[in-house]
Amino acid sequence: MTTSKKPAIVASAWFLYMVKCHNGHLYTGVTTDVSRRFAEHQAGGVKAAKFLKGKGPLTLVYQESQPDRSRALKREIAVKKLTRKQKLAMIASYENAQAKAT
Repeated sequence: MTTSKKPAIVASAWFLYMVKCHNGHLYTGVTTDVSRRFAEHQAGGVKAAKFLKGKGPLTLVYQESQPDRSRALKREIAVKKLTRKQKLAMIASYENAQAKAT
């Protein structure tokens, strides 16, 4: 009797993140690796978002985990619909939580 092993489905976490440009503009995106994606944006190469090119220095100001790509994209759409004031409130809340965690 043989048992067939099915490949394990690995669920990778997705992240929503926000980057602040030197001119104060905010960019929102999703990725599976925030550090890698932020480095790509900073490098300004082919993989960087067009919106961010030439707007450095950049600062990673917000990130949140999402269980899958679908939810991350839905959250990205929701965040992009927020006003600047609402986005800044999200960032302030995130920064306060990070400060308390350290």
